[in-house]
Amino acid sequence: MSSLKLQKRLAADVLKVGLKRVWIDPNEIAEVALANSRKNIRKLFKDGLIMRRQVHMHSRSRVQAYQEAKRKGRHTGHGKRKGTKDARMPQKVLWMRRQRVLRRLLRKYRDAKKITKDLYHQLYLGSKGNQFKNKTVLIESIHKMKQEKIREKQLAEQREARRAKNNVRKEKRVAKKLEQLTGVAVAKEEKKPAAAPKEEAKPAPKKAAAPAKEEKKPAAAPKKEEAKPAPAKKDAAPAKKDAAPAKKDAAPAKKDAPKKK
Repeated sequence: MSSLKLQKRLAADVLKVGLKRVWIDPNEIAEVALANSRKNIRKLFKDGLIMRRQVHMHSRSRVQAYQEAKRKGRHTGHGKRKGTKDARMPQKVLWMRRQRVLRRLLRKYRDAKKITKDLYHQLYLGSKGNQFKNKTVLIESIHKMKQEKIREKQLAEQREARRAKNNVRKEKRVAKKLEQLTGVAVAKEEKKPAAAPKEEAKPAPKKAAAPAKEEKKPAAAPKKEEAKPAPAKKDAAPAKKDAAPAKKDAAPAKKDAPKKK
């Protein structure tokens, strides 16, 4: 029984595989042993007496299980480590990864109009200054800053409303003081000039003469009052009566004078 060493070598060369992958039918060894050329080997391969074996499977199931365990933190103790901490995972690489994540998020929010340019610039500098540990912290700070801006806006509106209300109240208080001092409201003073032209437009010459007569009547009243001192004459009349008896007394004195003669 031949070893078929030549046939195996020629078959491996024709099929372009290794010697281990060449399969020869054990029932047709005598016929295969007669083939001594590559042409005969090709004919036997076509007839199915010589075949190409499949590649043996190289399983990666054990490698995959090991890697899965390593992701969970297994097999990473001090005995498995080679190299320093910075050599195994440089701090520069970690810093670049974190900055890229934060800046990508800021660009996304700016393009979506979720943050303004000013807020973007402020957060960009904050991330560059190591203010945000990760993306979650950055998102929380964005929401917090937006709420603070909304609250400041509401407070400003409330201040403006309060200021306007105080101004209206102050104006009312000033108007009330003016009414108390002058006795006339500001609103009535504004209405009076509008009604005055209507009264001037009406011609009333007859009514204008009436006030002149009324003015003359009061002037006559003082004359009557000046004529009242007449009672003084009545008082003077008795004085004359009193003087008359005095003349009568003087008459008897004349009569007594002849008697002395």
